[in-house]
Amino acid sequence: MLRDPARRKIIEILGSQSKIGFKELRQELELGVGTVYYHLDMLSDFLTQDKHRKYMLNDRGRLLHRLLRDGSLPPTLEIGEAFSHRLGRWLFLSPVFAKTVRPLRLLPVSALILALGAVGSALSSVDPMLFFYFPFSSYGVETIATLFLSNWIGLFLVSNLLIYILYRRTGGNLQLFTCIGIAAFPLALFPYIYMFISYDVARYLLLAIQIWSLLLISSAFCFGKGLRLDKGIVVSLTILYLNVMLLVILGRLT
Repeated sequence: MLRDPARRKIIEILGSQSKIGFKELRQELELGVGTVYYHLDMLSDFLTQDKHRKYMLNDRGRLLHRLLRDGSLPPTLEIGEAFSHRLGRWLFLSPVFAKTVRPLRLLPVSALILALGAVGSALSSVDPMLFFYFPFSSYGVETIATLFLSNWIGLFLVSNLLIYILYRRTGGNLQLFTCIGIAAFPLALFPYIYMFISYDVARYLLLAIQIWSLLLISSAFCFGKGLRLDKGIVVSLTILYLNVMLLVILGRLT
């Protein structure tokens, strides 16, 4: 937990200032809304909030601050990074999502991924239904492209609502949208792969892509809204469930 210097800084700020509001804390850290929420969530066992929702250290937090101040804990923790951890970081595209703290830098990349997915779906003539694709579409290319974009815009809106209802997280909407666009990469790539392989092979490949996409979307919620991964996965699975139920209602899944 203390490998990240931002978390150490949060403990130091609260130890010296007694209590601080979210806006002021974010200004001192110079980090995005989602990133600050994420670090606060990771430090939740050491923090509490007063009736004005200002953050302050609890008894455990004050003990931790005292240990850091007295030098009982090293200023940096030289902990070797296992191969599995490095693999996991790239599986979740954490290094890429981390750069969305300034979302305008990666927003064009996010938009390009969504545009490529829309064009690929139209060229391969498959109906995109968020996590699912259905071959032999009867729609025109413009409709298919619009459907792909609508799916991901809908995912952004629904996830934003779910995260607010479940965890009361607000703000960071541009960063969340940027992260979701990046998370769409595997499903945006699938229509191009589908054009060169048989349907029997494609449906098994789609399963692997669906699993990876579920992980990426969960990671997008972590960086865009500052959720811990376990909470991000809850939101992702809820959206997958809603996706499946809608397809059952529409008669696309039996």
